[in-house]
Amino acid sequence: MEEEDANQLRQRIAELRIEHRDLDEAIHRLAEDPKADQLRLRRLKKRKLLLKDTMARLSSLLIPDLDA
Repeated sequence: MEEEDANQLRQRIAELRIEHRDLDEAIHRLAEDPKADQLRLRRLKKRKLLLKDTMARLSSLLIPDLDA
């Protein structure tokens, strides 16, 4: 992987981390509200999980392959 590609991946992971953290805060606020829309809360949680999976997948691309 070229250094430019790796830098772009790192930048994208950083952006996803920010979005993940923002979603976490929004979920926390919504969960505290007894009148909160449960469907919206579930959708936010699914989106947060998708972001986490995407960050893990992109991070694994940054790990160099080792010759056995």
